[in-house]
Amino acid sequence: MREKMRLEIDNTLNRLLLQEDTDGDKKITVEDQGPGSFELISTSGEKHVVSGTYSLSNLLQELVLARDSGVQTFDLDLSLLDEPPVTRISRMIREHYWSGLTRQMDAEGIEALLSDTKNETIEGSILTVYVPATDTLAYNYYKELEGKLALKTVRLPEDVSPEFVRSLNDQSGVLSLMLSEENGTIHGEPFVVPGGRFNEMYGWDSYFEAIGLLLDDRVDLARAMANNFRYEITHYGKILNANRSYYLTRTQPPFYSSLIAEVFEHSQDKEWLKDHLATAIKEYETVWMIEGKRLSSNGLNRYLAEGLGKPPEAEAGHFSAVFAPHAREADLDVETYETRYAAGEIENPILDEYFIHDRSVRESGHDTSYRLEGICAHLNVVELNAFLYKYETDFAELIRDHFGDSFSVHGKKYSAAYWMNKAERRRNLVDEFLWNEQSGMYFDYNFVERQQTHFISATTFTPLWSGMASKEQAQRIVQQALPLLTEQGGVASCTKESRGEISSERPQKQWDYPNGWAPHQMMIWKGLQRYGYEQEMQELIYRWLYMITRNAVDYNGTIPEKYDVVSATHKVFAEYGNVGTEFQYITKEGFGWMNASYQYGVSLLKPEWIKPLNQLIPPDKLFSNRL
Repeated sequence: MREKMRLEIDNTLNRLLLQEDTDGDKKITVEDQGPGSFELISTSGEKHVVSGTYSLSNLLQELVLARDSGVQTFDLDLSLLDEPPVTRISRMIREHYWSGLTRQMDAEGIEALLSDTKNETIEGSILTVYVPATDTLAYNYYKELEGKLALKTVRLPEDVSPEFVRSLNDQSGVLSLMLSEENGTIHGEPFVVPGGRFNEMYGWDSYFEAIGLLLDDRVDLARAMANNFRYEITHYGKILNANRSYYLTRTQPPFYSSLIAEVFEHSQDKEWLKDHLATAIKEYETVWMIEGKRLSSNGLNRYLAEGLGKPPEAEAGHFSAVFAPHAREADLDVETYETRYAAGEIENPILDEYFIHDRSVRESGHDTSYRLEGICAHLNVVELNAFLYKYETDFAELIRDHFGDSFSVHGKKYSAAYWMNKAERRRNLVDEFLWNEQSGMYFDYNFVERQQTHFISATTFTPLWSGMASKEQAQRIVQQALPLLTEQGGVASCTKESRGEISSERPQKQWDYPNGWAPHQMMIWKGLQRYGYEQEMQELIYRWLYMITRNAVDYNGTIPEKYDVVSATHKVFAEYGNVGTEFQYITKEGFGWMNASYQYGVSLLKPEWIKPLNQLIPPDKLFSNRL
């Protein structure tokens, strides 16, 4: 067999699709009913037969990559058609997907944002860019671009109130990120977006994406995202849920200290670290540690997204069941009532309370889940307190190891001991309120009702990720929680029993059983590794990577936002669908934190497991004794 064949692209592509893409979706998957054997004919008349869904879909992808490079013929490397799946997926992430997900808020990059349907306003399809009052460079820059692009530039007031943010809901737009001027040229700090309809820089997504970026030697991108975080804290007062106008009152799970520490491990830029450490301490103190807001009176933390009314990013009809009884009482149809409430024309304290919790669920990143539904702002959630414990211990280690045990922020000096005392106090409070000795797990604590929720969630492992759990607690969690949450494709977000029954009145939530999510898996792997549970970690990684690999092999390289880990499939039936599954010919993005989870998992998986993974041997054939 020749190693390469010169092919005419359009003719080969058209023949391939006509024969093998029997359902017309511009993909070749196991659901197509073609013969499954295709004859390649080179420009010189040589022939080669390609067989099987995986090889045929790889052929489709290679043809489209070549076509998109602007050539009419190309030399196909035949070995790529049977490339081991793990090698191929990892290579595609490294060579194509990160670039496909990269955006920047300057003249060169902003055109990619113009086609985003979220930019359609009452004034038409334009991109409104909101700029902080404190950033004159950005305001002047975007004003100059208005004549060249479909832009509208708006300067935010110095005091951005919840009332003001609600007033923007009918004219939502993006929020500016960091711009730099060098030699008279202005460029935007790049950032990685999740993918699909998500064209913004998201809070906790960015940290998990950065794990993959650092593994793939994209330190530049991980560092740039940290720079954009610093910009957000400096100009918007917090790391945003994402850089859109309706997120101005909402943050997301805190991972900034982990991001800067891991970037610094690669860059060793101490001045950069110094600036970011000072900003991270500011975020900790002003976003998380003000009592009555995200700090509850018992000393533990909660999510509390400020703002007014319903979250405008929710799909039409998402809250119809919530509004229906209030609309009936007011003798209005649901749509009219919802519109008037959203505009502030109708006052309803019951709905106000509901939406405080709903926005807080979205701030938690777990949007949405019955774990948090209707009570989120009343919960000291396990994961948030684990994350802030990690902040405190990160601060202590960075100050001790790199700043001579003394670090000043606005005239206040901090030592490692100061932060370790904070961490120890938090650990004691978590043990008091969140740890359940009888169950051997951590549970969220409702500080209004003064009781634990007993909802079994994958977040019970986050104290292992942060190092907050004792060895004895870690052992109990591995013994008690892991068997309850481990499924064919990895760890489920919660147990079926905790989720409860699903019906038309109580629909499936995307962060609940049977679904599994990349950040949960990645934190659990690191937590198990930290406490020495190597065997358990290897099994969970294999399960997760098998599911991703199997689905990518069968479905034209698909790497989506989330999976049903019980059935080990990307065919998830829950609110919002599954981002990353809608594409033609080839995915050039995958999905941000899913890409990262694959690279991270491959980096941790022992070499002896790669062969069965490439052979697509199901986990239950290898791990007969379920955890």
